[in-house]
Amino acid sequence: MATSTLNSTPPPAIQANQHIYDDYFEEEFTRTVDENLLQLLDRVWFRSELVGFDDYPQRNNPERPLIFASNHSGMAFPWDAMVALAHLFRHLPEQRDLPRPLSAPLLSKTALMNPFLVKNFWKKCGCVDATTLNFETMMYYNDHNLMLYPEGVPGIGKGFNRKYELQRLATSMLRLSLQHGTDIVPFYTINAEYLNPYAYSWDLVNNFTKKIGIPFLPLTLLLILVILQPWAFYLALPAKLIFVMGTRIRPSELTDKKHDELTRDEYLALSDQVRHKMQMELDAAVLAHGQKPYRWGELWQRIKENRRFFPFFLPFAWPAMFTEFERLYVKEGRRNFRMKLDAPGSFFRMLWRNPITIAYFIPVLGWIPLAIKGYRGNKLGQKS
Repeated sequence: MATSTLNSTPPPAIQANQHIYDDYFEEEFTRTVDENLLQLLDRVWFRSELVGFDDYPQRNNPERPLIFASNHSGMAFPWDAMVALAHLFRHLPEQRDLPRPLSAPLLSKTALMNPFLVKNFWKKCGCVDATTLNFETMMYYNDHNLMLYPEGVPGIGKGFNRKYELQRLATSMLRLSLQHGTDIVPFYTINAEYLNPYAYSWDLVNNFTKKIGIPFLPLTLLLILVILQPWAFYLALPAKLIFVMGTRIRPSELTDKKHDELTRDEYLALSDQVRHKMQMELDAAVLAHGQKPYRWGELWQRIKENRRFFPFFLPFAWPAMFTEFERLYVKEGRRNFRMKLDAPGSFFRMLWRNPITIAYFIPVLGWIPLAIKGYRGNKLGQKS
């Protein structure tokens, strides 16, 4: 069994990088987004459930955060991660237990990959770009645990024909777990493969879209809808999202060597071993919870119970809701507010106050003002 000697003082490069803890993260932004937007979407559209989270994992090493890890859902906008974190945000009384995500840099660097062009959405909600230096820096962060999707972008970009098939896991997760003597806690995202089903991936297409800041382009009949109605770029079908707690993994029990004694090939072998363990649990979770991904009867019941909020729980209304939220929180600087989603005419008032929203409904040409706004966001790259 490998042992680790912890150093409570970060190396100089990490000390210089610790500004990432607070550069963008606004817990109030996260809370307000959840109260005004995500609670309604989760309650009606995604209907998420936590399975096995009641006995919530505690740190084996109080000085280091746990590393939570989940499978990615192929060819879909990352609503699954957003819903999982929002649900945990509401579920956990102790915010120190809440996992703070490491996310693919393309999500934050590309304005279009922020939901409905809300600037710095991911980073304000606590995401940190998943670079090697940032990951190492976050291992000295004790205010929250960490969460990552160790398959990375290849996990998102896998086609529907490879649904629930874990791609190669990042070896950095294992190296830092060994180095810092902290455990990996897997959980499994079930039914999110059906947020955008029957979408397939081609490397030739993805290599082109990466050049314009989109990590992959799902080839599906829904792509026609995306061209004709830009809001459909963020579309999610009403799959019931279920998050299943897995068995804690302690990499130090899988090797007799220390983190700096393992070769790259040994790390790859260790990664395959962990992936095999996770794949077995993921398959079991799919068998138990993934046979009816939509639960149409439950969806209809939730719609009836929340009909006064129509149309905001339906995807075509999400651009208006997110854009209005950004206007109130960012542009007007309001705090502790609740959007009146059940007031008559709210949807049309949001369109009037935020003319850019109309572009989401203009076939083909609507992409022009959205792309211009997105490009300006990329160019400025300023915190706001």
